[in-house]
Amino acid sequence: MSDSRWVSASMPYLAPRERGQGDAWGAEAAARGGKGGQRIVHAGEVPASEQVAGLLGVAAGEAVVVRRRVIELDGTPVELTDTYYPTAIARGTRLAERGKIPGGAVTLLAELGHRGVRVREDVTARMPGPEEREALRLDTGEPVLRLSRVTYDDADRPVQADLMLMPAHRQQLRYEIRIG
Repeated sequence: MSDSRWVSASMPYLAPRERGQGDAWGAEAAARGGKGGQRIVHAGEVPASEQVAGLLGVAAGEAVVVRRRVIELDGTPVELTDTYYPTAIARGTRLAERGKIPGGAVTLLAELGHRGVRVREDVTARMPGPEEREALRLDTGEPVLRLSRVTYDDADRPVQADLMLMPAHRQQLRYEIRIG
């Protein structure tokens, strides 16, 4: 690439991985000559905010499971991601624990019988708050992209909601859509 932006497509993160494959982020970073990693800073049950409740179709304040992660490329934070699950799906599973999940959460969801078949994404831009700016090592005046993703199963039930925050100047989102 001629500039420092990372071109990212969602598709590799939506399909379960084959047995023995690592997570999609690690594979994507390695394919581009980097080392992708993540730090899980929290996992467990929390009350659903208004936004999360709307995404997952639950009542505000209802318990949901969250995995809060700092996504890194070569040791540098490049994304803050909070992934939420209904407790009926995630309670008592590895989704509610801080440990790494072999093949990633999407693979575990499929193993649990919750395969995503439809995704809705919304992207907005805004200025980060002080904690977000510090976590992403941004200078004052640098905006972020906020990607909100909801994954639905074949019964059109939300099974996962992701809220991702990325430095806008380092990220390019790419969408390829098959028609027909």
